[in-house]
Amino acid sequence: MQDQKASAPRVSFVSLGCPKALVDSERILTRLRAEGYELSRGHAGADVVVVNTCGFLDSAKAESLAAIGAALKENGKVVVTGCMGADKAEVLDAFPDVLAVTRPQDYESVLDAVHEAAPAPHDPFLDLVPEQGVKLTPRHYAYLKISEGCDNSCTFCIIPRLRGPLVSRPAAEVLREAEKLARAGVKELLVISQDTSAYGRDLRYAPSDFRGREVRARFLDLARELGELGLWVRLHYVYPYPHVDEVLALMVEGKILPYLDIPFQHAAPSVLKAMKRPADEEKTLERIAAWRRAVPDLALRSTFIVGFPGETEADFSYLLQWLEEAEIDRAGAFKYEPVVGARANDLGLGPIAEEVKEQRYRRFMEKQQAISARLLKHKIGKRLPVLIDEAGGGALSPAAKGRAKGDAPGIDGVVHVASHRPLRAGDIISVKIERSDAYDLFGTAA
Repeated sequence: MQDQKASAPRVSFVSLGCPKALVDSERILTRLRAEGYELSRGHAGADVVVVNTCGFLDSAKAESLAAIGAALKENGKVVVTGCMGADKAEVLDAFPDVLAVTRPQDYESVLDAVHEAAPAPHDPFLDLVPEQGVKLTPRHYAYLKISEGCDNSCTFCIIPRLRGPLVSRPAAEVLREAEKLARAGVKELLVISQDTSAYGRDLRYAPSDFRGREVRARFLDLARELGELGLWVRLHYVYPYPHVDEVLALMVEGKILPYLDIPFQHAAPSVLKAMKRPADEEKTLERIAAWRRAVPDLALRSTFIVGFPGETEADFSYLLQWLEEAEIDRAGAFKYEPVVGARANDLGLGPIAEEVKEQRYRRFMEKQQAISARLLKHKIGKRLPVLIDEAGGGALSPAAKGRAKGDAPGIDGVVHVASHRPLRAGDIISVKIERSDAYDLFGTAA
């Protein structure tokens, strides 16, 4: 047994891009570990390197190409997968010596390339892999991907070309994975896809058998079932279709977190029309107000694009005013990039100068920072449940760090928790909030 383990080939892995890509990486690593491969801490000691790329923006492509170049320099045997794999020629033009380039979600081709570069052990021990698979997130939270691809036609986006049309997983398959994660100690599920609220449309919401009953592949039905697991369930990438309103009742019941991640992208009607996004911004404000009446502690997270072709100063000022009225709790902005293949490049709208984009980006973030600081002050004096991400507390340790229900890991704020006793990652504790800044809360374990 020791000889076989010592001879197991080693794989170094780089995962770039969004949480959807991270899930793809976890699936590939789970298969490789099941076949007996070991994971290397660095490229130099590996038999092969896999780079899971991002190609959503030109800046992301540049980061991916840099990662491929570094892997070739340090190791020389590199397999490329992910979004940049949708344009194989672009990768091979830059790095003709890579072993293989595979499309996103093409797990079998990745495995075939790894097998060829570093053949698998003859008789792998399958119990090397835990039931929930190999995770790249901390033990206490996990991403749960419910579908692949997207049917929307936003003019700034090339995801449908990279990842194809919407392909939903059967509800029972998703729920079985969620149960495995719960048994493994996961406390929070982050539900992701390219368009979470479109889940099941391609399946015509067909039911599947889960524990002797039929569960439809439908946004509300899946959210309700996940809410029965006793975990924090957080919904990401929710396109604001009318039926999104239906999940508010689950938030009121405490079944899922009072949190919606909705990429609004802009507010000015002319810009939204050019983006091919819903353009009735007044109705959106009315819906947000209705959501908050139904769920007073609802946290809204969103992303916006500044500097979209044709965006005027009036459009941008409109966006800032809309942001103030909507009171989005957490928001991020991207400066528009003319990604190759995006239909926005062919609309005939005037490009925005880079210095104007930068100025608008700073103004947006200053506005959002002020909104965030104002909203967080309302939480001072309250007791909030907090999920600990970084251990701390006790006499000799710094404060622990965690998140309240309104904050997702890695993208939102944190709660700094002072405690007389040590707090461990994965603990859910009550924290009395004592102060706040622009993005974070500070309190003491109750």
